Amino acid sequence: MSKVTPATRALTTAGVAFTVHAYDYDPDAESIGMQAAAALAEDPARVLKTLMALADGKPVCVIVPSDQEVSMKKLASAVSGKSAQMMKPPEAERITGYKVGGISPFGQRKPVRAVIEQSALAHDLVYLNGGQRGLQLRMKPTDARDVLKAVVADVLA
Repeated sequence: MSKVTPATRALTTAGVAFTVHAYDYDPDAESIGMQAAAALAEDPARVLKTLMALADGKPVCVIVPSDQEVSMKKLASAVSGKSAQMMKPPEAERITGYKVGGISPFGQRKPVRAVIEQSALAHDLVYLNGGQRGLQLRMKPTDARDVLKAVVADVLA
């Protein structure tokens, strides 16, 4: 497994401090984020999952704790939209340049608007996907927010 991905390059270019953590990815896991948290022996609230959605038909990257679900109504509101829905996996892969299970909010093929769940900012350090299945990046959530220019909002169901 390569420790250099478009995500790590984007963070390095942005001058963001992070550490790389590899784990055994289980493609059959019911929840990829929860499986990552268990494999890293971390609180699921600190292991954030990256989801791709559409708000009023426009792509948006949503970052939430791995043990939580997104409220589509709250997500739409966070980006001043009327409605939101999850993006289909093939479209998410095409837009991000990453495979599902390895989608990182950083270094995506085409930058899209990002929303980070406000509760994630309560932690000193969080884990986000590193752009490869089985690869997580540990960093300050405020650094993630800043480099993504993310909207911070309550988007939990």
